[in-house]
Amino acid sequence: MNKLAPYAVAGLLLLGGALKARGEEGLVPPPADAVLLLELAADGVQIYACEAKDGRAEWAFKAPEAMLFDRQGRQVGTHFGGPTWKLDDGSAVVGEVVARADAPETGAIPWLLLRAKSHEGSGALSRVAYIRRAETKSGAAPKGGCDASRASQQARMRYSASYQFFGAGK
Repeated sequence: MNKLAPYAVAGLLLLGGALKARGEEGLVPPPADAVLLLELAADGVQIYACEAKDGRAEWAFKAPEAMLFDRQGRQVGTHFGGPTWKLDDGSAVVGEVVARADAPETGAIPWLLLRAKSHEGSGALSRVAYIRRAETKSGAAPKGGCDASRASQQARMRYSASYQFFGAGK
């Protein structure tokens, strides 16, 4: 495990209390009747590839690659392309974006609301209907360094975030 990960997790958990105080929780709210099932901190990278598009080269998002931590700082799962969240209990959920908002922090990836489109296993993620990514730090695509001579190169941009998993309301 990354030596700095517990510190990143602690920072994310402390920021959680400040979320409501800053009034930012409404950036991508879950459905009004959704029930919070689980909240995990992520520490990892957003992977981008330099690709030619419309006669010019630009960074294109490829996939996330992150470790997921519980409130005690224990790694309990991973987050990867799909986007997929998989826990050590064998459960997994794949999401699709339904809403997005620019992050309050410059250079941070957007806040997202995703709807679960498939599940695996019968563990903690088996009842998830929505996933919210919030409290993002860094992870945006590089500002430069992508041109025709660098096509196919990758950039791994470090990020952290809070992922909240919601069940459908009654």
